[in-house]
Amino acid sequence: MDFSPLALLAPTLFWLLPLTLTIGLLKSPWVKGYLGELLVRLFAHWQLDAQTYRRLHNVTLSTPDGTTQIDHVFLSRCGIFVVETKNMSGWIFGGEHQAQWTQKLYRRTFKFQNPLRQNYKHLKALEATLGANPEHLHSVITFVGGTTFKTKVPANVTQGIGFIRYIRSFQQPVFSEAEVDAMLQTLQTGRRAPTLATHREHVQNLKRRSDPTAERHCPKCGSALLIRTVKSGAKAGQQFWGCSAFPKCRTMQSL
Repeated sequence: MDFSPLALLAPTLFWLLPLTLTIGLLKSPWVKGYLGELLVRLFAHWQLDAQTYRRLHNVTLSTPDGTTQIDHVFLSRCGIFVVETKNMSGWIFGGEHQAQWTQKLYRRTFKFQNPLRQNYKHLKALEATLGANPEHLHSVITFVGGTTFKTKVPANVTQGIGFIRYIRSFQQPVFSEAEVDAMLQTLQTGRRAPTLATHREHVQNLKRRSDPTAERHCPKCGSALLIRTVKSGAKAGQQFWGCSAFPKCRTMQSL
């Protein structure tokens, strides 16, 4: 019988290696994001009547500068609700108008984009696709995973099933049933197919948009965006993206 150290450790390694790989996979951003979105789907399935709230998940739409991916869209007579999911834990610090929020997990801190700003682009893409009044589109952020807000956040930034209560708080009809059906059909036919290829293309678009040397197009008129420099004032010397169709189009984006 073989009593070598390797032979004795073999049964342990047989279970330890797959377990380590599984834990690493579960901690990856993509898997955490998917699990968070899955939880929101389940919450909505249990708590929101399917006839009252028409649901679409993982909606990728074409935009002038590439694509945008929306976690969840709920269409109802009382409005269109665009839900962005954050699967995070720990303490969350952030204000409505801050560009970045902070996650504090034990002694470590991490910066991430203000999800309200992130969701704003989703709302604008839906507005353009559906031709809907922006007053009838509502941004909703839901944190799952055990977070604690350490600063005051707006009512549309929620935890767990809090997004359900926020959506239900809108009781005044603004659409007819026929309009809701028409918008659902428009999104079903206008969205990109929810495939791995679509996801990869969207990731590439995100990387390209984060590259300051990559070509960009104005989200309003489609003209090229150019890097410009502020010439006077308190922000003199700072650079920004400006529409090449200026002054007809005054779109500006930060670098």
